[in-house]
Amino acid sequence: MSNDVEHAKRALRADLRERRQLLSDAQREAAATAIGDRLDALIDDLGARSISCFLSTTTEPGTRGFVTRAVRRGIRVLLPVTRADGLLDWAVATEADEIAEGLYGLPEPTGEVLGPIAVNDVELMIVPASAVDRSGMRMGWGRGYFDKTIGSMERCPPVYAVVYDSEVLDELPSEVHDQPVNGVVTPSQTLTLSPPRR
Repeated sequence: MSNDVEHAKRALRADLRERRQLLSDAQREAAATAIGDRLDALIDDLGARSISCFLSTTTEPGTRGFVTRAVRRGIRVLLPVTRADGLLDWAVATEADEIAEGLYGLPEPTGEVLGPIAVNDVELMIVPASAVDRSGMRMGWGRGYFDKTIGSMERCPPVYAVVYDSEVLDELPSEVHDQPVNGVVTPSQTLTLSPPRR
């Protein structure tokens, strides 16, 4: 069974990756602007003063402008730093942030690295995804970093995934270790799918 699920996930990820690569620069910029506005509103709605977010790659829905604005607004933003052991370290975003290429070619901050438990203090987590379904199940890109992080948190804050509109699907293949999210932010909508964990 789990081989079937893994195969289905691999095929779906390949399709989603290809669709993202076909987007034009203008489509990406418009999506990044709309998503940034929705994330700004989400922070305001939740009254969050400390968040975690990811630095988008060139094909992911853009989050970099949003991160810069949040820092300027005085919000503490933790950015993930991948580790070879499958865990995430965190660094506090600053306006002067230099971006380096981390593991797997992912953009990462170069500031002081905090350990994995630093994320326990945030009031909102904004995570990448390849797709999210309407029950809140999130599918990442297969390395499990965010599933491990979310699954290990004692008191998990609201978790919202950022995807393009076409990546909110009716149902996703999932496995026991996959962690659901509370909501999803796309260029056209912010959906709350399930209540936060306690």
